[in-house]
Amino acid sequence: MTWLDRLKRKKAMDPVTAALYLVPAGVIVVVFRMVPIASAFILSFFDVKMGRIRGFVGLAQYGRLFQDPTFWSSLGTTSYYVLGVVPISLFLSLFIAVLLNQKLKGLGFYRTVYFLPVVTSLVAVSMVWKWIFHPRLGLLNYFLSLLGGGSLQWLEEPRGIFEMMAGGLGWSWWPDGLAGPSLALVAVIVVSIWRGMGYNIVIFLAGLQNIPDQYYEAARIDGANNRQVFWKVTWPLLSPTTFYVLLSTTIVSFQVFTQIYLMTGPPVGGPMGTTKVIVYYLFEKGFDAGGNMGYASAVALILFMIILSLTLLQRRIVERRVYY
Repeated sequence: MTWLDRLKRKKAMDPVTAALYLVPAGVIVVVFRMVPIASAFILSFFDVKMGRIRGFVGLAQYGRLFQDPTFWSSLGTTSYYVLGVVPISLFLSLFIAVLLNQKLKGLGFYRTVYFLPVVTSLVAVSMVWKWIFHPRLGLLNYFLSLLGGGSLQWLEEPRGIFEMMAGGLGWSWWPDGLAGPSLALVAVIVVSIWRGMGYNIVIFLAGLQNIPDQYYEAARIDGANNRQVFWKVTWPLLSPTTFYVLLSTTIVSFQVFTQIYLMTGPPVGGPMGTTKVIVYYLFEKGFDAGGNMGYASAVALILFMIILSLTLLQRRIVERRVYY
């Protein structure tokens, strides 16, 4: 009898032993996940400054939060960021994954190149791109000058891109509500897409390689062209992977902080606060502005509820179109 046969005949692990194997992971989840979440929820009902609890305030922090225009502007900036990152990253990742799924020479090299930004320190990535966007010394403005374009301020430009485009067309006036995200925020969006795209490409590649070849063979026999094969075979069978990438990218995008903190300061938040996202607003209230951890905890709980609500909404609407 081989060791594999003996392993198959071995009795199931008793519950106590199984629980002991789960203890290390369980301790990590409780200490670094559940306890901080519970603490933030409790602190949101107290006035906590400089690490000292000054008294119970109930829902007053939430009332103050909803009346703060800076909170709403940071939420709007975060929404611009999410709407810029999620769809573009999804489309580019899928497009590149389909190309990399072909039989090409040096395919392993291309896969490595696209994944390298994911394993590179986000701090290093942010600082390198900050130099690329430099208005006088940056490579991007240098290449624009070679093409006959003007120099842009990039990370120092507070105007919205729609307003700038209207100005380029000679329109002297543009409504403030339709100015769009600032050029500084668009620059951060570009960096985030570039840095996170490799992870999504790998996930899409795994999904593409799990699609059985017989489906493609049957479609070819029926006379389907490349476009029909993609929309009738690849896209439906890739829907579980697409759904996962959509959820994960949305959640991560709402929590953006490092790029904003490193690329758009000082002062952090970019020109005229046009890159101040909600997580930086939380950080500012909890650590920079007198250390009001109670108010920062209320912001964190609201952010959690927003992400949870969007996740449930995506599951309710998008998951109906997923083919398992």
